[in-house]
Amino acid sequence: MKLSKQDRHRKILEIIAADEIATQEELVKRLQADRLSITQATVSRDIKELNIIKANTKNGKQKFVAMRTMHDPGTDRLLKVFGEAVLNSVTAGNLIVVHTLPGMAPACASAIDAMNITGVAGTIAGDDTIFIAAKTGVDVELMEHELMQFAAVGKRG
Repeated sequence: MKLSKQDRHRKILEIIAADEIATQEELVKRLQADRLSITQATVSRDIKELNIIKANTKNGKQKFVAMRTMHDPGTDRLLKVFGEAVLNSVTAGNLIVVHTLPGMAPACASAIDAMNITGVAGTIAGDDTIFIAAKTGVDVELMEHELMQFAAVGKRG
């Protein structure tokens, strides 16, 4: 079955949010298992258009994660700011506490809000500290690990 580009993108985002997909080949196989007619070349283009990156999981493997930077150059700048300003983070119950350079927490919280991190309920920013609330049932340690992966990407950007 053929899907529109928008529906295909939505399906790809659903799959990588639900499963630990580490390669384009795995993603193609998963899409084909859902009876979608798709090639690896199309998946490769979709990954680029959706700003999907690889992040390390807590167990040392890699998986695809998506960032909400589609067609928004401002979000790219926020990601760079996030990478440069984040100092460290720690989990506390269902919260992640992120420490930033002084005055940078609001911009970093905006960057977090622009990311596609599954399970974020919301953010609150002070001057140099951000509280990120996780939805019920979310692996907060994994979410914190993903945030630090985004920070590493921002430092390179």
